[in-house]
Amino acid sequence: MNTAQQFDIQAYMTEGVERVVSDALKATFKDPRESAFMLKFAAASRAASKKRKKAEDAGEHIPPFLICSITSKCNLHCAGCYSRCNHATVDGESVSQLTSEEWLRIFEEADDIGVSFILLAGGEPMLRRDIIEAAGQRPGILFPIFTNGTFMDDKYFDLFDKKRNLIPIMSIEGEKEITDQRRGEGIYDRLVRNMDELHRRGLIFGASVTVTTQNIHKVTSAHFLDTLSERGCKAVIFVEYVPVTEESQELAPGDGDREYLRAEIARLRAERPEMVYISFPGDEKSSGGCVAAGRGFFHINSHGGAEPCPFSPYSDVNVKNTSLREALRSPLFMALRSGDILTDDHQGGCVLFEKKDMVEKIMAQGRR
Repeated sequence: MNTAQQFDIQAYMTEGVERVVSDALKATFKDPRESAFMLKFAAASRAASKKRKKAEDAGEHIPPFLICSITSKCNLHCAGCYSRCNHATVDGESVSQLTSEEWLRIFEEADDIGVSFILLAGGEPMLRRDIIEAAGQRPGILFPIFTNGTFMDDKYFDLFDKKRNLIPIMSIEGEKEITDQRRGEGIYDRLVRNMDELHRRGLIFGASVTVTTQNIHKVTSAHFLDTLSERGCKAVIFVEYVPVTEESQELAPGDGDREYLRAEIARLRAERPEMVYISFPGDEKSSGGCVAAGRGFFHINSHGGAEPCPFSPYSDVNVKNTSLREALRSPLFMALRSGDILTDDHQGGCVLFEKKDMVEKIMAQGRR
């Protein structure tokens, strides 16, 4: 029996949700208001887990995570951005994007079927305040908002204070020099000001770090993590860099780098419990392979297309015309989950990005 057959992906993802909630409770016990929210969310998370188990027992798999790119517009031009390379992110307003009402329906459906976490991304998600306000109406779901931080203002700070299920996750590459080098001059200082204001207000926030072969040791260093912790950061999400060109392949963490990152995260969880540490995609070998295409999560783009993953922008169904449940049973998702692609070995980063020729072949067969 191989690793994928032995591995229980439902248990893995459910335990991941419960660990994040448990760690967040430990991190916020000094703030009664925050702890009260996290206790309520912990109860909602348990109820969602029961919904997913009931569906699983009936032969239907519901992932606990959903990623929603709520806009294709972004004001930054970060070096090596996979989303711009895939033309999923643009400068101007894009046509046919989902409305706030359509996103609210998606959030309601996700709540009904047992999704616990919805990651809001873009483009730059904070350009869509209407959608973020809609997300605040679903307190049973935690919404990490992956943002470049440049549009955070007093109105957003007030919203985060009132709707504690909205958690800003600000993108940072390490110290000032490397962050500004990739994201633009002055971005690091803006992020620091945001962190200080969130901390002053007693609000939970996190940091998203793109891990490359160039910064992997710096972003796991005590100095960098101390800087975040002292400013009140409660979660660090390490996202492995996905190469967008042959020239950028050398930046993608390989097996040795990923093993180092896995060991470092295990150490940090044991030695620095004041923050939550998450790795994406994490140790795929121990998790039985990639958890995209509905195994652990799937992605909805700004136009409503249901995709396996943000790094694999292929879709054969649109949630404008169907439910989330039906989207999870799309021919593309079913083929990926039943085949070997998600459990194949690969060089690092995203297996679906690396094996995009195979994904395109599945798409072509489905159109026949």
